[in-house]
Amino acid sequence: MLDFFLGHYAYWFVVILLCVGLYGILFKKNLVKKTIGLAIFQASVVLYFVSIASKWDATVPVKDSNIPVDQVANYLNPLPHTLMLTAIVVGVATLGVAFTLLMAIYNRYGTLDEQELLEEIQ
Repeated sequence: MLDFFLGHYAYWFVVILLCVGLYGILFKKNLVKKTIGLAIFQASVVLYFVSIASKWDATVPVKDSNIPVDQVANYLNPLPHTLMLTAIVVGVATLGVAFTLLMAIYNRYGTLDEQELLEEIQ
């Protein structure tokens, strides 16, 4: 049982990050803290996909004369890493837009507290 927990430490780290990000999104009242929780949640998803795509003792998918082509288990799949690189770029752009909107909300209403904003809008 201990080997199971130690052998899957990356997944446990991802679950902890996912829970921290979800807690920030659901239970924090400040919009900046919610946005940071969203960034943590996104980072946990990226780490999950990168961790499921990695293998021990595997190499990049470039033809090597030492490794036969028919042994495909010795090669990494580059697609999840490529997709997560795209997800990181989109996430950074989305975070920039979110913080810009938060600055506009603060300049207009003078607060970033969710309850105060709902009262102000209604």
